[in-house]
Amino acid sequence: MSSELPAFSPTKEFKYTESPNPGWNFGQGIETTAEGREWAEGEKAGWKIVDASKEDSSKLYSLLLTGIVPRPVAFVSTISPEGVENIAPFSWFNQVTFNPPVVSFSSAQGSQAAKDTVRNIRSGTGFTVNIISEPWVEQANACSTSAPPDVSEWPLSGLTKADSIHVKAPRVKESAFSMECELFQAIDIHDQTTGEVTATLVLGLIKYIHIRKDVINDRGTVDPGKLKPVARMGGLAYAKVSEGYILPRRPWAEVKDAIANN
Repeated sequence: MSSELPAFSPTKEFKYTESPNPGWNFGQGIETTAEGREWAEGEKAGWKIVDASKEDSSKLYSLLLTGIVPRPVAFVSTISPEGVENIAPFSWFNQVTFNPPVVSFSSAQGSQAAKDTVRNIRSGTGFTVNIISEPWVEQANACSTSAPPDVSEWPLSGLTKADSIHVKAPRVKESAFSMECELFQAIDIHDQTTGEVTATLVLGLIKYIHIRKDVINDRGTVDPGKLKPVARMGGLAYAKVSEGYILPRRPWAEVKDAIANN
């Protein structure tokens, strides 16, 4: 399949462009642009309504994976009480709050790696969340295999373990942005009919952040063009992050005046 596709073009920098409709003003509908009118035209094809309580779970899974995109990816490193080191990617992941600094990821019960990750985290040994970058996404993806509980995914990946400061689990040396986390809360999600646990939502309290200096910009924050983070789409697809635009947030004093003048 890969031979039929164009070669991957590595991200060189993060480029900013104008917003999709820089001339938009408060109260204007989407018909003010050709793209907006074309988008509105698509509604004439009608709607598909999905009753989530009745839809087949595998179909619902595919719909959600393709509809809720792009998703950041957490590459989670844990260690079992017996000392087995586990590492696996999770794309139901995001930041929860900065005060206290908490991240979340959801671990479905479908794979052994997911079960191992949750069990290890609940043991209290801590875990690391490592951001994946383009140059080593294949290595990270290799860790999605369903290895037995007594087999570490680290040798499969070819990645390098680096010591953490606060938790037992190692971080990924190749990751330019890693977080050492303690378990803040683990919430089991139950099937509403059977009561069976189908997933676990893990909340991690960030204790230390490791950031490579070469991805930090002049403002002291992370440059996405240098971090080269990957995102998950539907199915087996990943995406790169190389372009964006800025939408300012105008204060209400300006907004109400703009509306009054419309």
